[in-house]
Amino acid sequence: MKKVLITGANKGIGFEMARQLAEKGHYIFIGSRNLQNGLEAVKKLKEEGFENVEAIQIDVTDQESVNAARIEIGRLTTSLDILINNAGINGIEFTGNTPIMHSSLRTGIDKFKEVYEVNVFGVIRTTQAFFDLLEKSTEPRITNVSSSQGSLTLHSDPGYKYYHAKGAVYQSSKSALNMYTIALAFELRDTNFKVNAISPPSTATDFNHHLGTSSVEVGAEHILRYTLIDNDGPTGKFFCVDNNPETGEIPW
Repeated sequence: MKKVLITGANKGIGFEMARQLAEKGHYIFIGSRNLQNGLEAVKKLKEEGFENVEAIQIDVTDQESVNAARIEIGRLTTSLDILINNAGINGIEFTGNTPIMHSSLRTGIDKFKEVYEVNVFGVIRTTQAFFDLLEKSTEPRITNVSSSQGSLTLHSDPGYKYYHAKGAVYQSSKSALNMYTIALAFELRDTNFKVNAISPPSTATDFNHHLGTSSVEVGAEHILRYTLIDNDGPTGKFFCVDNNPETGEIPW
């Protein structure tokens, strides 16, 4: 039984990943910024017959909260096999169902800080805090849930299907996350760690006003496909089946 921590797992793709991993017999720590929301998510899964789930309060923007989560999980297990950095925000406001994309010239620095605090700094905080538990696993995995919208290669190509969907804040935060993933995978290249950035296909959740075209079941399955890999699997790669149905790998 692998021990798994998923941040932002009380709803959406995070919750569905917890369900699918529980079905596979793994023990899931459901990370939630609001503990009550996490407890409600656990209640739903237990009503479905899963006992191998537990709620953990963790606000990835708060170092004290991250440290407390590390202490709590450390009381419950001596090692952690999988860390899925799933918590994220886009900071986008909507007019009806139309997103208002952030301008490179008009968006204030506070909005950049708000989104980066979760999507970049939150990942770094959590990864560093739980690294010692991950080191004790024989098959440690770190998955950073990214977005194909952070691909510099794709977004500089006028032929890319989402070329005109530019947004200075969210997309640049995912580009920064991708670079962190590359650096982390490089540092751990001579170990059993597998570190990858994985983007779900366009998925209908609260995150995007349910404007996605795929289901949370498909999105979660895709992320887990490249997370549950053996020691011969890839590391330091970027995957999104929405943009490459054959192998899943897409350019940075």
